[in-house]
Amino acid sequence: MEKGNNLPTIYKERHKLKYRNTECLNCYHPLDISDEFCPNCGQLNSTKKLAFNDFFNEFFAGIFAYDSRFYRTLGILLFKPGKISKDYIEGKRVRYANPYRFYLSASIIFFLLWSATHQLEAPVEIDREDSLEQRREADSILADQRLENPALDVILPTLDTTGTQTVEYIPEKDLDTMSYFNARFKQWQVFSDHYKSTEMRNAKAALDSLNYSQTGFNQWYYKKTVDAERFSSDSDLFWNYFTSKLPFIIFFYLPVFALFIWLLYLRRPFTYMEHLIFTFHNQTTWFVLYGIAVGFNSILNTGTATWIATLVFGFYLYKAFRRFYGQGRVKTILKFIIINIIFFILAVVAAGFSLLASFAIY
Repeated sequence: MEKGNNLPTIYKERHKLKYRNTECLNCYHPLDISDEFCPNCGQLNSTKKLAFNDFFNEFFAGIFAYDSRFYRTLGILLFKPGKISKDYIEGKRVRYANPYRFYLSASIIFFLLWSATHQLEAPVEIDREDSLEQRREADSILADQRLENPALDVILPTLDTTGTQTVEYIPEKDLDTMSYFNARFKQWQVFSDHYKSTEMRNAKAALDSLNYSQTGFNQWYYKKTVDAERFSSDSDLFWNYFTSKLPFIIFFYLPVFALFIWLLYLRRPFTYMEHLIFTFHNQTTWFVLYGIAVGFNSILNTGTATWIATLVFGFYLYKAFRRFYGQGRVKTILKFIIINIIFFILAVVAAGFSLLASFAIY
């Protein structure tokens, strides 16, 4: 909460000298009459009885104080690159919003705006496994083939929906004789072909049909095979899921990126946490700029705003590095280039890992 003249007039009543006490009502710390706030716990030094309007005055005063920090932070963040980060590590923090909370607010607003303007058409689910009867029919075909010709226990053709023999069946025991990667590849083929032929999504029922053991890995592997087939025909299904996880992915990516900045500026007098604060502020600016661009693109039905935001952010980032680290143009440009190369390499690695992780837990 801000003090002095920044307080609303209706709220200053409780601050008047006639209500001052010589002891804090909250922590009992000794006070002087001149103490407006307790130096120990920060509570207002006032003995004025709480009235009905005091509750609303304090409530709105808190909102106004937060809003003033919010607008001040946003304005300086956009128009004075690197200043907030520099002020923050120098101890000038009360005037600004918390960098991590501000980052989270900006990221949430950005992804909500992005989702609202990039609504992909909902995939039409056509569950070809229409009924339990169809699953039983597919199972009975496989069982009859095994009974009629036991030799097919090694390689058994399965049928697609038209009755044409198209795929090979490899018993699980034969997979054990192969190398691990070759066995997993063959198993993927068996599962994929089985799904294409029967459209079975239920892993347990499919493993029963294939006469494979009901292990946790087999069930998971079959499910991932089915997911891969579905994503290949409807990529939006997975991308909608993946983009919903992007705020968390970026949040955990930034500390890793800050570590590389710390290594690059190892000879400068900055701690890792100070580099991290600088990184969060810059990422917040990215969300704000691209959020504005997304809005303009949606209104004008064009992608020009995104390119403009990219150019603006590139120049902004250079100025932020220059102001925050206080180095000359040549050094700043060289390190700026190196940092961007590192950023894109890490982004590719993080994106690949995140895609695999997202697919694994989908």
